[in-house]
This record gives sequence, structure tokens and C-alpha cells, in this order.
Amino acid sequence: MSLANKLAEERRARLAAERLLEQKQTELHAANRKLGRHARALSDEIVETQAEVQNALNENQRVRSDLNAANQKVEIAERRLWHSIETIQDGFAFFDTDNRLIAANNAWISIFDGLEDVRPGISYVEVLQLITEEGIIDIGEIPPAAWRETMLDRWQCQTPEPEIVRLWSGQYIKLIDQRGHGGDVVSLALNISDTIRYEKKLKAARRKAEAANLAKSSFLANMSHEIRTPMNGVVGMAELLKDTNLTEEQRLYADTIKNSGEALLVIINDVLDYSKIEAEKLVLHDSPFDLERSIHELVMLTQVIACEKGLDVVVDYDLFLPTQFIGDPGRIRQVMANLIGNAVKFTEAGHVMIRVVGMHATNNEMARLNIVIEDTGIGIPPDKIEHIFGKFNQVDDERNRKFEGTGLGLAISQKLIRIMGGNIWVESVEGKGSHFGFSLTLPVVEPVNPESFRLPYGLRRVMIVDDCTASLSILERQLGQLGIETVSCTSGSEALTKLPGGIDLILTDHNMPEMDGLELAEAADEAGFTQPVVLLSHNTDDAEHDPGRGFVKAVLKKPVARNDLFCALRSIADDAQHIAAADNQPEPKPEKTVAPSNRAMRILAAEDNKTNRLVFSKMVRTLDVDLTFAKNGAEAVELYQSYRPDIVFMDISMPDMDGKEATWKIRKIEKTTGYHIPIVAMTAHAMKGDKEGIIAAGLDHYLCKPLRKEAIHAQILNARPAGTRDPKGQDQPSG
Repeated sequence: MSLANKLAEERRARLAAERLLEQKQTELHAANRKLGRHARALSDEIVETQAEVQNALNENQRVRSDLNAANQKVEIAERRLWHSIETIQDGFAFFDTDNRLIAANNAWISIFDGLEDVRPGISYVEVLQLITEEGIIDIGEIPPAAWRETMLDRWQCQTPEPEIVRLWSGQYIKLIDQRGHGGDVVSLALNISDTIRYEKKLKAARRKAEAANLAKSSFLANMSHEIRTPMNGVVGMAELLKDTNLTEEQRLYADTIKNSGEALLVIINDVLDYSKIEAEKLVLHDSPFDLERSIHELVMLTQVIACEKGLDVVVDYDLFLPTQFIGDPGRIRQVMANLIGNAVKFTEAGHVMIRVVGMHATNNEMARLNIVIEDTGIGIPPDKIEHIFGKFNQVDDERNRKFEGTGLGLAISQKLIRIMGGNIWVESVEGKGSHFGFSLTLPVVEPVNPESFRLPYGLRRVMIVDDCTASLSILERQLGQLGIETVSCTSGSEALTKLPGGIDLILTDHNMPEMDGLELAEAADEAGFTQPVVLLSHNTDDAEHDPGRGFVKAVLKKPVARNDLFCALRSIADDAQHIAAADNQPEPKPEKTVAPSNRAMRILAAEDNKTNRLVFSKMVRTLDVDLTFAKNGAEAVELYQSYRPDIVFMDISMPDMDGKEATWKIRKIEKTTGYHIPIVAMTAHAMKGDKEGIIAAGLDHYLCKPLRKEAIHAQILNARPAGTRDPKGQDQPSG
């Protein structure tokens, strides 16, 4: 090979080596770069790992620090808790699931009077053994083994009942044990010695209070009896005195005596009622009653005072509201009498309205009643309204100091309404009047019959004449609800100007200024008007018309009950038909002559009080009766057999033999004769249960002193047997 070829080959080899070296260097550089990257990544990872390790070390250090702090707090809390447990005077102990003592405070340990065996680790059974053997517990006559068995049975219950034990020192400990879910038991030993002693004092005080209450009740019953007995003479004689010929001055004195006596009786009744309510001894006696009739009866009792003042007392009873309910009629009347009486007493001019509205359930079984008494009186100052229902509270200012009373009426009314499940309220504007109202929910005896308020079709237009706008508006609304057009006038002269207007009937008040109702009827007659007139009057006796005076067809008591008014209107509308029918009837045959009865009724009155015998004799002196008195129960029994009375009036409290025992003996005699005579109690016993006890003793009826002449006459007339003369002398033979 030539030198040139060798040089060329060597050159090629060197170039190949250079290229290979260059390639290897490139690869080496690439490997170095990759290794550098890995080194940097590893370095970063090492740094991160070191940071995490450091964080972990720091967290561990913080946790150890927090744990130490928590342990310190737990230790502090435990020390404080145990210190608190140690400071309380009641015992506190823990028992484990094996019923062994874990720990107890000094108060619990001190119960065992220094016994060294009572320490942590002792079992509950050993505790029971120690306290019975050492006499720490006063178990009385119970054998120790039996007592321990009872206590152990109690301990093993899931929820042991509290137990009160008595220590030898006289202290009382109440054991309260609570078992946890794991079986541990927390035991409390409460020292209730002071509580027991306080309860003993309370029981002693309660016995004294009950004795005092019994003494008070006995005192009230006795005082009621003792006061009513002489009051029977006072009120009775005053009433009899008024029936004699007196001068105006003497009549004033007699009225004052009678009114003062009755006012005293009201006070006695208020005090007795409030005492019964306060002692929670008041019992309601529910029975069917007519609410509308009760209201009108109460209005009649206040009419005399209202008329003297020139007041109109009107009743606005919802036309479609039932009147028959079940409740305690006596107590409901008592509340209404108090509210109506107050309204009349505190009203000098204007009117008093009793408004009754309500809603009844769809089944007509219950009704919610709202009864409101509105007046135009002196009103109540705003600062006194909240106190008006308080006991012995009265609105006392210069205007009403003249009104007397106990201050108990409204307090009693409020309590009675609450007892009956209702509520009572008052709204008032000083100087303008007051609205007293109460609401009750009562069972309905009989729902409203719409037919009872259906008037004849011929009655389309009615003229109402009344100077009292309240009464006028009530009649307008009631007749309007029945589809009758009304023409209202406030005076007789105004009525005469409106009469030629197709009026079918005139409904007029009797007492009106300038021209009264009778004068209006006469004037209408003289003017040629033939419409029938219905007169509404407070005093129907004075308003009875002469047949020749106008066309007055009916006189109704004012305020007039709805049914009375509608019956009168129907009667007037049917009058013509009745007359025509009567003309076609044959003349009635004369009735057979009734021979007058033979003898007067025999009345036996047993009364030991001389004054009351005189009062009774004077009260029946106008009757055609034969009266005999017995001075005690034994004499009454004797006279019953010899005198053979038709009725006996029996006093209850009499010497030797009281009225109950005398009645029992009379009833025993009647068992052999088969004859029952009415015996009426006339007594001053008016406390709760007196009437029931008297009726249970065999008497038929009960009259409370002071006696009322009307009540005595009613009993006599009801007891009249066949073959005796009418006590009122009204037996008339018919020819």
C-alpha cells in the first residue's frame, strides 16, 4: 500500500475516532445534564423531607406541650371538683361495678362516726353490716338482717328509689343512688334534717290553720244564724208596718228600716259567699233554666229604683239565640243581679241595657254566651279599672261616696264566673258610662224554634213610638230581622204626623213626656185611625186601659220578652178570625155550681222566738187560715197528732227538740197512717250544705230567714188540700 493510501486511511481513521469521541462527549454531556437534574431533584426532595421532618418534630413538640397543659388542666379540674365535693355538706361517694367504694367525701365518711373500716375498697354489703352492728342507723323494730336485705335489694335495682333513713343522732339522711351505663354507682347522702323539721312545723301550722278555718266556718255559720233570726223580726215587722195606715214620714221610716235590714242581709251573704269561695268550698248545682226569663225577673226587681231615677232598663236578647240552657241558675243570677244592680245604682240619667249575644255549635249542643250590661253612669277612672274586681275595692271619689256596699260584689262575681269556666271584663269611660260583661259556654237544652218568631203575613208595617232611643233601636232591629218594615218616632206628636202611611199596628211606650202612650191611642182614635195599639209599660197595673179609650189591644210589661211580644202581635192579627169563629159557636152551657169548701186550712208553725211568732202571724193574717203555734219540737209533734194540720212550718234551731228531730218523729208517725204532710223549714241556717242537710232530714221545702210574705203564702197555697177554703177567699160559686 502506498504511503498516500496509508496516510489517507490513517486520516479516515482519525476522523472516525474524532467523530466517535465527539459523539461520546455529547452522550457524556447529556448524561451529566440528566445526572444534574436528578441530583437537583434529589436535593429538593431531601430539603422537603427535612422540612417535613422538622414540621413533624415541631408538631410533636406542640402536641406534647398541649398534652402537658391539658394534663395540668385536668389535674386542676379534678382538684377543684374534689375540693368542691369535699366542701359540700351532703355526702358523695363512688362505687365500682363490683359495688366497692372508690372514693367518698368527708361528709359521706362522717356519717359512720369515725369507723376506720369505712374507706376506699370496702363493699356495699360491708357498709350495711357495719351501720347496723354499730347502731349508726335507727331502724326501729325492724330486724337488722331484714333491713339489710331490703336495702341490698334496693341497691341492686337499675334505678333505685330514694330512701330516707334516720341516724342515731336524730338526723335524717336521704339516700339517692344513680347507676351508670357501665355499672358504676354514684351515691348521694343528703342531710334533710332541717327539711323534716320544717315539714313538721308546716304540718303543725296546717293543723292550726285548718282548726282556725273550721272555727271561722263555725263562727260564720253561727253568726249568720244569730243575725238572721233577729233580722227576720226587723225586716218582717217593717214589711208588715208598711201595710198599715202610715203618714208619709212614718212610711219613710218603715222603708228605711226594711231597706237597711235587707242591705245588712246582702252584706252577710257577700261575706259568706266570699268565705266559701276562698275556702274552695263553693259547689255549683247545674240544672236547666231560662236565661231570658231570669234576666227579665232581675229587671223587674230593679224597676222600682230605676223608675224613681227616671232610667230606662232595656233588654237586647239576640233574636235567634236559645233561651234554655244548663248551668247553675242561682249563681248566674247572682252575677247578673250584681252587675245590673251596680249599673242602676251608679247611673243617674239615661239607660241601662242588658245585651245578650252568642254563638252556638252546629250541633246546637253548646253555646258561647256574651252578656254585657251597659250603662250611661258615672264611669270608672282609668287608674281604678285594674282594681275594680279586687275584694273590698270600690271606686272611691267625691262623686260616688254616697253609694254604699261591701266592695265584695264584683270580686265574688269574678270568682264565680271563673269557677264556671268563663271570664269577666269591664270597659269604661269616666263620665260617660261602663260596660261590664262576662262570657260562658253552656249546654243548650232546646234550640231556637224559628216558628215561634213567625208573624202573620198581614203584619207588614209597624210604627214604634218610644222616647228611649236604646229601646227604639232594639225593637227596630228585632222586627227588621223578621222582615217587618218599621216607622220609628220618639214622641206621640211625631207619631200622629206619620200615621197616614199604611201602618198596620202601633207599638208604643206608655210613659213619655208631653203625650204618653194612652193619650196617643186616644188621639189616634179621635183622628179616625183604626190601627190596633200595643202598649209597653213599666207598670202594667197603672197602664190597664179603659175599654173605651182608643184601640189598645194589649198591655205588655216593659222591657218585654221576645216571646210575649210576638204572641201578642199574633193574637192581635188573629183577633178578627177568632171573633168570627166565636159568633158561629153555640152558647156554652152554664157550669155546674161549685159548693164552697167546708173549713179553713190548718197551719202549724213551730217557732221558739216570740218575735218571729208575731211576724209569722202578721204575715198570714190576710189569709183565711187556722193558725196554731208550737214553741219547740216536742210540742210540734204533739200538736201534729191532735191538731192534724194541713202544712207545718218548722224552725230548725229550737230548745228541747230541734226541727230535724221533730220532723223525723212526724215522718215516723206518718209511716203508720200512710199520710204525708208538707213540712217547710223556716230557718236562719244559710251556710253551704244547710239546705241539703235540712231536706235530707225529711223536710219538703226550705225558707231562709228573714221570711218573705209572698214565699209563705205560696207554700200555703201549694199545700191546700181538697175540701178546704181558698186561703185568699177567691172561691166563688158559679151560677
